[in-house]
Amino acid sequence: MLLLLAGGLARGVYTVGPESVGVIQRFGRYVGTVGPGLRFKLPFGIDTVTIVPVKRQLKMEFGFGTQGVTNLYQLASDPERESDMVTGDLNAAHVEWVVQYEISDPEAYLFTMRDPELTLRDLAESVMREVVGDRTVDEVLTIGRQGIETAAIAGLTKLVHDLRMGLRVQQVQLKNVHPPAAVQASFDEVNRAQQEREQMINQAQGEYNKVVPRASGEAQRMLSESEGYAVRRVNEAEGDVARFRSLLKEYDKAPAVTRRRLYLETMRELLPRLGDTVILDEEAKQFLPLLNLGGPAAGDLQPRRTVP
Repeated sequence: MLLLLAGGLARGVYTVGPESVGVIQRFGRYVGTVGPGLRFKLPFGIDTVTIVPVKRQLKMEFGFGTQGVTNLYQLASDPERESDMVTGDLNAAHVEWVVQYEISDPEAYLFTMRDPELTLRDLAESVMREVVGDRTVDEVLTIGRQGIETAAIAGLTKLVHDLRMGLRVQQVQLKNVHPPAAVQASFDEVNRAQQEREQMINQAQGEYNKVVPRASGEAQRMLSESEGYAVRRVNEAEGDVARFRSLLKEYDKAPAVTRRRLYLETMRELLPRLGDTVILDEEAKQFLPLLNLGGPAAGDLQPRRTVP
């Protein structure tokens, strides 16, 4: 009897690790939670203690798997099935991601659901498929990764909270996202075509930026020259009007003198343009023997002209 009692008491001693808590059940009913350290429970099956790692960061991998893990729920039995998805524009994508989580409520974790971590894995796959299905393949593969992670963690956190699973989702992180192997070559061709398109657009934009400013500058120069010409012509016209008015004023004072002066000024401008020209009165014929009209004068480049 003493040996049996000593063995029972020895089995009643247990240790809770520093990152865990012990959930105590007495005859199957939850009675409390104990922290880390050396603990004692009622033996002979009266108390049952479940060690729950509440301070350990756990993770699940989708679409791939790391070998040698201790968490049974970290890997999927068929990674390819859960990673192949359809995007919002009906294209296929291979999505690999990781969900990091921890146990926040040991009581809810143990007694609310039969298998909360398996449920969490199914929920994570469902939420990721919904988020990817709302986006185009270009967003999924390139610019929309951060948005997908944010939307996925928000949706998964809400479901976990509503179901009182006793878990806290810490992070959803996309790993490798690419087209399925069967369409990889076609997708690469589409990417090359898009890159060539962007390159041609950039080249055209560069030519536009080079030609249009030059044409605008040329147009501005011509406009400025036209405006300058207009101002000059207006000023010349105004000057001519002012000169004409001054002449008219003098003409009104002395018409004969003004006409004579205008005639002389005009002849003074015209006569130098005639060159070496002799003007004779047709009645003065007695002067012809005195003039040498047969050839060019010394130093003249043009022969003399006689105008009767």
